[in-house]
Amino acid sequence: MPGWENNVRKVVPYTPGEQPKIRDLIKLNTNENPYPPSPHVLEALRAMDADALRRYPDPAAEALTEAIAEHCKVPVSCVFPGVGSDDVLAMSFLTFFASGREILFPDITYSFYDVWADLFRIPWEAQPLDENFEIRNRDYFKENGGVIFANPNAPTGVLKRLDSVREILEHNRNVVVIVDEAYIDFARTAEEAAVGSDTPADSALNLIGDYENLLVVRTLSKSRSLAGIRIGYAVGSEKLIRYLNDVKYSINSYTMNQAAITAGCAAFQDEAYFRRCTSGIIRTRERVKKELSALGFLFPDSAANFLFITHPKLNARDLFCSLRQAKILVRYFDRPRIDNYLRVTIGTDEQMDALIRFLRTVLN
Repeated sequence: MPGWENNVRKVVPYTPGEQPKIRDLIKLNTNENPYPPSPHVLEALRAMDADALRRYPDPAAEALTEAIAEHCKVPVSCVFPGVGSDDVLAMSFLTFFASGREILFPDITYSFYDVWADLFRIPWEAQPLDENFEIRNRDYFKENGGVIFANPNAPTGVLKRLDSVREILEHNRNVVVIVDEAYIDFARTAEEAAVGSDTPADSALNLIGDYENLLVVRTLSKSRSLAGIRIGYAVGSEKLIRYLNDVKYSINSYTMNQAAITAGCAAFQDEAYFRRCTSGIIRTRERVKKELSALGFLFPDSAANFLFITHPKLNARDLFCSLRQAKILVRYFDRPRIDNYLRVTIGTDEQMDALIRFLRTVLN
């Protein structure tokens, strides 16, 4: 090995979901929204002044921050926008997990957590989910350097109820607790989503006023169909947001580009479209749960826009390959405890019907 390589920061990187360029593919592997963004978004982007692209964007992304604050019903000083929730989460790891003690997160969860921890030289310890893929709260009652968990969890889709989230917070008042709510907008019934309170009942946003050390991270990639624009945000106490901004402005002042700011503001202006899309996905999810159960598939009760399925008579890796040959792409994780499961994004009704037909053929 050349001498200079001894000084390279080496990590095992996160593996993103495949983005193949295959015609007529049914793409159910990356939890993207199957519906386009609000028409308001496209209109706003078309109306952008070219001069806006010549100039640097607002470093504080004030217009977007105000739109998020209004949506979440919090002060502007409690909001931190970023380039997708991944950017916000990475910044949060760098900012808040600096004690030298091990941070805690589940052993089956979003697989970027251990990557960021290793990249930033943060010690960590994964806490095993129980046999039902549930977080055991008592595992998070010990001394630690911080806590992070996704709710609903990924890739399982399991939702932790608000009273259970509160219990973890009560036992961790001296560290920062991050709740990653990338999928929270799907954690309700279709009827609730259609009429729409802005904040689901089990969202940790309902606890922001009670815990100065709580940071809630969200994204516009899933429920608002903006994965290609990259917008995420954090909501927390003014003190937490101030610390995040200090780190951000020490790295890159202009994290949010003008097109993203424009698109994000427009997305929050069309709540009716947002409610129609999320309620439609939830209805499809609940229908597909019944059809998969009838075929003998097993899965946790998902509160997200995906299902985590297994079948006692089918090998998940083989099924993944067969589905891919049929131009239906799902996600397979070659990891302990979950290597016989597939994560299936909820697509349109037509896409899910095609999936069910294929699975029925395989089983027959």
